[in-house]
Amino acid sequence: MDKEEIKENEEKSSNKEIENTEESDEKTEKLSPDEKVKELEDKVSRIYAEMENQRRRYEKEKEDAFDYGGFSFAKESLNLIDNLERSKTSLENDEELKNTESLKKIIEHLNIVSRDMLTILKKNNIEPIKSVNEKLDPNLHQAMMEVEDEKKESGTIVQEIQKGFMMKDRLLRPSLVCVSKKAQASSEKIKKSEENKENSEKN
Repeated sequence: MDKEEIKENEEKSSNKEIENTEESDEKTEKLSPDEKVKELEDKVSRIYAEMENQRRRYEKEKEDAFDYGGFSFAKESLNLIDNLERSKTSLENDEELKNTESLKKIIEHLNIVSRDMLTILKKNNIEPIKSVNEKLDPNLHQAMMEVEDEKKESGTIVQEIQKGFMMKDRLLRPSLVCVSKKAQASSEKIKKSEENKENSEKN
Protein backbone atom coordinates (compact mmCIF):
# COMPACT_ATOMS: atom_id res chain seq x y z
CA MET A 1 0.00 0.00 0.00
CA ASP A 2 1.53 3.34 -1.09
CA LYS A 3 1.40 6.71 0.68
CA GLU A 4 -1.48 7.97 -1.44
CA GLU A 5 -3.67 4.96 -0.59
CA ILE A 6 -2.89 5.34 3.12
CA LYS A 7 -3.77 9.04 2.94
CA GLU A 8 -6.99 8.23 1.09
CA ASN A 9 -8.02 5.62 3.73
CA GLU A 10 -7.31 8.05 6.54
CA GLU A 11 -9.49 10.68 4.86
CA LYS A 12 -12.32 8.15 4.41
CA SER A 13 -12.08 7.12 8.07
CA SER A 14 -12.07 10.75 9.17
CA ASN A 15 -15.10 11.50 6.97
CA LYS A 16 -17.01 8.54 8.49
CA GLU A 17 -16.33 9.78 12.02
CA ILE A 18 -17.57 13.25 11.05
CA GLU A 19 -20.69 11.71 9.51
CA ASN A 20 -21.41 9.64 12.63
CA THR A 21 -20.97 12.69 14.85
CA GLU A 22 -23.25 14.71 12.61
CA GLU A 23 -25.89 11.95 12.64
CA SER A 24 -25.72 11.80 16.46
CA ASP A 25 -26.06 15.58 16.67
CA GLU A 26 -29.01 15.48 14.25
CA LYS A 27 -30.76 12.84 16.39
CA THR A 28 -30.20 14.91 19.51
CA GLU A 29 -31.53 18.00 17.75
CA LYS A 30 -34.65 16.08 16.66
CA LEU A 31 -35.46 15.16 20.28
CA SER A 32 -37.95 17.29 22.15
CA PRO A 33 -36.80 19.05 25.36
CA ASP A 34 -38.63 16.44 27.47
CA GLU A 35 -36.96 13.59 25.60
CA LYS A 36 -33.55 15.26 26.01
CA VAL A 37 -34.15 15.57 29.77
CA LYS A 38 -35.21 11.91 29.95
CA GLU A 39 -32.12 10.83 28.00
CA LEU A 40 -29.90 12.81 30.36
CA GLU A 41 -31.70 11.36 33.39
CA ASP A 42 -31.07 7.83 32.07
CA LYS A 43 -27.39 8.58 31.58
CA VAL A 44 -27.08 10.06 35.07
CA SER A 45 -28.93 7.07 36.58
CA ARG A 46 -26.59 4.59 34.83
CA ILE A 47 -23.49 6.51 35.93
CA TYR A 48 -24.80 6.74 39.51
CA ALA A 49 -25.60 3.00 39.60
CA GLU A 50 -22.11 2.16 38.32
CA MET A 51 -20.50 4.45 40.92
CA GLU A 52 -22.64 2.87 43.67
CA ASN A 53 -21.57 -0.64 42.60
CA GLN A 54 -17.92 0.39 42.63
CA ARG A 55 -18.35 1.92 46.10
CA ARG A 56 -19.94 -1.27 47.44
CA ARG A 57 -17.14 -3.40 45.94
CA TYR A 58 -14.54 -1.13 47.51
CA GLU A 59 -16.27 -1.27 50.93
CA LYS A 60 -16.47 -5.09 50.76
CA GLU A 61 -12.79 -5.37 49.80
CA LYS A 62 -11.86 -2.99 52.61
CA GLU A 63 -13.89 -4.98 55.17
CA ASP A 64 -12.37 -8.29 54.01
CA ALA A 65 -8.87 -6.84 54.16
CA PHE A 66 -9.54 -5.61 57.71
CA ASP A 67 -11.25 -8.80 58.92
CA TYR A 68 -9.24 -11.45 57.10
CA GLY A 69 -5.99 -9.69 56.21
CA GLY A 70 -4.05 -11.95 58.60
CA PHE A 71 -5.71 -15.17 57.39
CA SER A 72 -2.52 -16.72 55.92
CA PHE A 73 -0.42 -15.64 58.89
CA ALA A 74 -2.98 -17.10 61.33
CA LYS A 75 -3.05 -20.39 59.43
CA GLU A 76 0.74 -20.66 59.58
CA SER A 77 0.74 -19.80 63.31
CA LEU A 78 -1.32 -22.92 64.06
CA ASN A 79 1.83 -24.98 63.38
CA LEU A 80 3.25 -23.64 66.65
CA ILE A 81 0.29 -25.07 68.60
CA ASP A 82 0.68 -28.40 66.77
CA ASN A 83 4.38 -28.54 67.58
CA LEU A 84 3.69 -27.83 71.25
CA GLU A 85 1.19 -30.71 71.38
CA ARG A 86 3.65 -33.05 69.63
CA SER A 87 6.40 -32.06 72.07
CA LYS A 88 4.14 -32.80 75.04
CA THR A 89 3.15 -36.21 73.64
CA SER A 90 6.78 -37.08 72.87
CA LEU A 91 7.94 -36.13 76.38
CA GLU A 92 5.06 -37.98 78.05
CA ASN A 93 5.97 -41.15 76.13
CA ASP A 94 9.65 -40.93 77.03
CA GLU A 95 10.39 -43.90 79.31
CA GLU A 96 13.24 -42.12 81.11
CA LEU A 97 11.15 -39.04 81.93
CA LYS A 98 7.86 -40.75 82.84
CA ASN A 99 6.58 -39.92 86.34
CA THR A 100 9.47 -37.55 87.08
CA GLU A 101 9.20 -34.09 88.63
CA SER A 102 11.17 -32.65 85.71
CA LEU A 103 8.56 -33.89 83.24
CA LYS A 104 5.71 -32.45 85.30
CA LYS A 105 7.37 -29.01 85.34
CA ILE A 106 8.08 -29.10 81.59
CA ILE A 107 4.50 -30.13 80.76
CA GLU A 108 3.18 -27.43 83.07
CA HIS A 109 5.22 -24.75 81.26
CA LEU A 110 4.20 -26.08 77.84
CA ASN A 111 0.53 -25.92 78.90
CA ILE A 112 0.98 -22.29 79.99
CA VAL A 113 2.49 -21.39 76.60
CA SER A 114 -0.29 -23.28 74.80
CA ARG A 115 -3.03 -21.49 76.81
CA ASP A 116 -1.42 -18.11 76.15
CA MET A 117 -1.32 -18.79 72.42
CA LEU A 118 -4.99 -19.80 72.37
CA THR A 119 -5.86 -16.61 74.30
CA ILE A 120 -3.98 -14.47 71.75
CA LEU A 121 -5.78 -16.23 68.89
CA LYS A 122 -9.15 -15.72 70.60
CA LYS A 123 -8.47 -11.97 70.93
CA ASN A 124 -8.00 -11.95 67.15
CA ASN A 125 -11.32 -13.79 66.52
CA ILE A 126 -9.66 -17.18 65.98
CA GLU A 127 -11.25 -19.97 67.99
CA PRO A 128 -10.92 -23.77 68.11
CA ILE A 129 -13.72 -25.88 66.64
CA LYS A 130 -15.67 -28.08 69.07
CA SER A 131 -15.13 -31.70 68.15
CA VAL A 132 -15.21 -34.44 70.82
CA ASN A 133 -18.77 -35.76 71.42
CA GLU A 134 -20.08 -33.57 68.56
CA LYS A 135 -21.77 -34.96 65.46
CA LEU A 136 -19.43 -35.07 62.45
CA ASP A 137 -19.89 -31.94 60.31
CA PRO A 138 -18.13 -32.22 56.90
CA ASN A 139 -17.89 -28.40 56.82
CA LEU A 140 -15.84 -28.35 60.03
CA HIS A 141 -14.42 -31.83 60.55
CA GLN A 142 -12.41 -34.28 58.50
CA ALA A 143 -12.82 -37.94 59.52
CA MET A 144 -9.49 -39.78 59.51
CA MET A 145 -10.66 -43.11 60.95
CA GLU A 146 -13.63 -44.98 62.41
CA VAL A 147 -13.82 -47.00 65.63
CA GLU A 148 -16.54 -49.34 66.82
CA ASP A 149 -18.41 -47.93 69.81
CA GLU A 150 -21.79 -49.27 70.93
CA LYS A 151 -22.27 -46.45 73.46
CA LYS A 152 -22.03 -43.67 70.88
CA GLU A 153 -24.32 -42.87 67.97
CA SER A 154 -22.71 -43.51 64.58
CA GLY A 155 -20.85 -40.47 63.27
CA THR A 156 -20.08 -39.08 66.73
CA ILE A 157 -16.56 -37.73 67.18
CA VAL A 158 -14.73 -39.74 69.84
CA GLN A 159 -11.21 -38.39 69.41
CA GLU A 160 -9.54 -35.25 68.06
CA ILE A 161 -6.32 -35.94 66.16
CA GLN A 162 -5.62 -32.32 65.22
CA LYS A 163 -7.47 -29.25 66.45
CA GLY A 164 -9.37 -27.22 63.84
CA PHE A 165 -9.93 -23.46 63.95
CA MET A 166 -12.36 -20.81 62.68
CA MET A 167 -11.48 -17.19 61.91
CA LYS A 168 -14.78 -15.38 62.50
CA ASP A 169 -17.12 -17.12 60.05
CA ARG A 170 -14.35 -18.59 57.88
CA LEU A 171 -12.80 -22.03 58.25
CA LEU A 172 -9.10 -21.65 58.97
CA ARG A 173 -8.59 -25.42 58.92
CA PRO A 174 -10.83 -28.43 59.69
CA SER A 175 -10.46 -30.63 62.76
CA LEU A 176 -8.94 -34.05 62.01
CA VAL A 177 -11.04 -36.52 63.97
CA CYS A 178 -11.87 -40.12 64.73
CA VAL A 179 -15.58 -41.04 64.58
CA SER A 180 -17.66 -43.85 66.03
CA LYS A 181 -19.50 -46.55 64.15
CA LYS A 182 -21.81 -49.28 65.38
CA ALA A 183 -20.28 -52.72 65.78
CA GLN A 184 -21.89 -55.45 63.72
CA ALA A 185 -24.83 -56.85 65.69
CA SER A 186 -24.10 -60.19 67.35
CA SER A 187 -27.20 -61.77 65.76
CA GLU A 188 -25.91 -60.82 62.32
CA LYS A 189 -22.52 -62.31 63.17
CA ILE A 190 -24.16 -65.60 64.28
CA LYS A 191 -26.32 -65.67 61.14
CA LYS A 192 -23.31 -65.14 58.89
CA SER A 193 -21.25 -67.78 60.68
CA GLU A 194 -24.15 -70.27 60.30
CA GLU A 195 -24.43 -69.46 56.59
CA ASN A 196 -20.70 -69.98 56.17
CA LYS A 197 -20.92 -73.31 58.04
CA GLU A 198 -23.80 -74.50 55.82
CA ASN A 199 -21.89 -73.52 52.67
CA SER A 200 -18.77 -75.37 53.80
CA GLU A 201 -20.81 -78.51 54.62
CA LYS A 202 -22.42 -78.46 51.18
CA ASN A 203 -19.01 -78.25 49.55
